[in-house]
Amino acid sequence: MTTNHYKTIWISDLHIGSTQCQADTLLDFLKHNESEKLYLVGDIIDFWALSKKMYWPPDHNTIIQKFLRKARHGTQIIYVPGNHDENVREYDNYVFGDIVVKNSDIHTTLLGKRFLIVHGDEYDTIATHYQWLAKVGSVGYDLLIDINRFLRFFRNIIGMPSNFSLAAYVKYKVKNVVQFISDYEISIVNTLKNGNLDGVICGHIHHAEMKDIGGFLYINTGDFVESCTAIVEHHDGNLELITWAKQELAVIEKTALVN
Repeated sequence: MTTNHYKTIWISDLHIGSTQCQADTLLDFLKHNESEKLYLVGDIIDFWALSKKMYWPPDHNTIIQKFLRKARHGTQIIYVPGNHDENVREYDNYVFGDIVVKNSDIHTTLLGKRFLIVHGDEYDTIATHYQWLAKVGSVGYDLLIDINRFLRFFRNIIGMPSNFSLAAYVKYKVKNVVQFISDYEISIVNTLKNGNLDGVICGHIHHAEMKDIGGFLYINTGDFVESCTAIVEHHDGNLELITWAKQELAVIEKTALVN
């Protein structure tokens, strides 16, 4: 299999340490994609899930080893913690195994565009002011993901596409959730658009997106729970959102480029 080489890669919401992490697809992604710089944009290790139940299968350990190996071999890895791994925020600017922790960062593309890199929970009023409600919502989301596993299994048996996501379906059908996503995007853009920036790259809401909002680029990496998406910077400075499927099963689905 070929290996893709990029200037920069952004991934978030891996939720390692929870049953929701799509570890096999993530490992396949890390195997077939290399970059000079790799941003881990929060919710990398799910301490919320680990506090409820110790779950750490061998492939989750392999993911951590893969990151450390990439860092040793010259990939610049920057870990921007999120709300599920917020304890790591205490170690801002520390270096662990050649991986640098930064609560936020500014990335300048080869085209000279400046992006703030944050997880994004800082701009979510529920996550910042009502953490108990966010945790209740997290439990409900986990339940949908568990149910979805069974749905995918049965859809595969009867010959239907198995990439159906119940959580995504509910997300797009429930009016209040759709409104939350829209409000979140507008909130983060309105907060940052006058800060000498061209855009923001974040995660948090598990909804991959690249859009121009009033001349400000809002980019969300998505997750490796449902969508298995990443943002990449090519060697010409263009940014792209990619959806990854295991290479022995499918090919990459690529979406819009941003100049």
